Amino acid sequence: MAASLGLAATAHAQTIDDAPASGVLQLWIGGAEGEKLPSFLADFEKANPELKVEITQIPSDQFDAKLLTAIAAGTVPDLVRLYSQSQASLMATGAFAAVPEGLVKAEDFFPGAYATSVKGGVAYGVPMDAYATMFQYRKDLADKAGLGAPKTWDEMKVFAKAMQGQGATWGLGMDIGYDIYNAQGLNEYVHQNGGGFLSADGTQWTINSDANVAALDYWGSFFSEGLASPDGPKFLDTVPWFTSNEIAGKDIGPWFEQWLVDANGREWVTANLATATMPAGPAGSVSALGSGSLAVLKDGKNPTAAWKLVRYMTKPETQVAWYMYFGSLPAVKAAWDDPAIAANGLLNAQREALQTAVDVPQVSTWSQVGTYLGQQMELVARGQATAKQVLDDVQAFAESAGVGN
Repeated sequence: MAASLGLAATAHAQTIDDAPASGVLQLWIGGAEGEKLPSFLADFEKANPELKVEITQIPSDQFDAKLLTAIAAGTVPDLVRLYSQSQASLMATGAFAAVPEGLVKAEDFFPGAYATSVKGGVAYGVPMDAYATMFQYRKDLADKAGLGAPKTWDEMKVFAKAMQGQGATWGLGMDIGYDIYNAQGLNEYVHQNGGGFLSADGTQWTINSDANVAALDYWGSFFSEGLASPDGPKFLDTVPWFTSNEIAGKDIGPWFEQWLVDANGREWVTANLATATMPAGPAGSVSALGSGSLAVLKDGKNPTAAWKLVRYMTKPETQVAWYMYFGSLPAVKAAWDDPAIAANGLLNAQREALQTAVDVPQVSTWSQVGTYLGQQMELVARGQATAKQVLDDVQAFAESAGVGN
C-alpha cells in the first residue's frame, strides 16, 4: 500500500517552493480546534510576516452544510479541515485540488489515515491527525480477577463476565447512540472477522455478507447475554459509568485517558486504567480509525499559502507541538518517537492499533448508509431483530443509495 500511496502523493505536477507565504489565507475549521489554532499558528505567521491567516470556526454539526453551500456558490475558503466520516461525500463534489508533487511523502503517514484522501490514485488531502480505538479497561478489577487484557473474541466474553464477578454492573460499555458512529464501530468488528462493507473494487455494497452477519451477531451477543446495557452509557456518560463500576471496559479513543484525569486525577488513572489493542477476531485485531485531513479548494484565492500551511502542520515537530497544545495524536509516524508521546505507556496500544486501523467506506453515500445502519443496530441490541434481518434490510437500503462515486 505504501508504494501505491507514494505514487498518489506525487501524481500532480504542481510544486510548492520554500519561499515565505504571503497574502491572506482563509481557513475553515470545525469544533474546539478552531479556538486553539489561532494562537498555535503564531510561529508560522512569524516565519511568514507577509501572510495573514484568517480562521473561521464553524460548529462541527454545521460544517459540512456550510462548506457545501460555499462550494455551490463559488465562495470557498482556501483551506479546510475535513473529518473522515464525511470526507468522501465532500470530496465527491470535485472541489478540491490534488496534493502538489513533493509536498509530503505518503509513507511518512499511517497508511489508513493517508488512504482516506486518495481517489483514483490521486491524493486530495493530507492527514492532520489520526487515532484508533483501543480497549480501555479497569486494571484494578482485572488484577483482582487475575486477568490481563482480552486478546481474542472468546477472551472478551470471559473478561466481561469476570468483571461482573468483581462488582461491575455491566462487563462492558457498548456504543448505544444508534447512529453513524455505531456503524463505524461495527466496521471494526466486520474487519476483525474478515468482512467489509464494500467489495474489493469499491463498487458494490456487501453489508449482508456472512462474515458481516456473524460480526453483528457477536456484537449483539453482549446485550443478549447480559454483559452490556442497550441503554448506556451515552458517549458523555462514559467517564462516570467507568469510574463508578457501572462498566469495566470500553472500546474508545485515546481522549478517554485525559477525560478520566480531568474527572478523577492522575493518581486514580494510574491505579485504575489500562489500555490494549482490540481483541482479535478470526482475521486479527482491527480498530476503527478516526482521522482528519487538510484539503485545499480549487477555487480558493491563495492555494500556494494554503499548501505551505499544510506542509508546516504535517512536519513531525509541528505534529508533536500540536499534540502537546491540543491533544490530537499525530498522523505522521515519526512524531510518535518524540519523548512527549513515546513516554506515555498508555499510548503504546494506540500506536500499534494505528498500524492496522480501518476507516469507514470512503464513498459519498456513506453518511446515509452508515446512519441507517447505526439506527437499525438498535433492533439487534434490544433483541427485536436478528443480525441477518437487519443487515439484509440495510443492504437493500444501501443498494438503493448506491456508492455515489
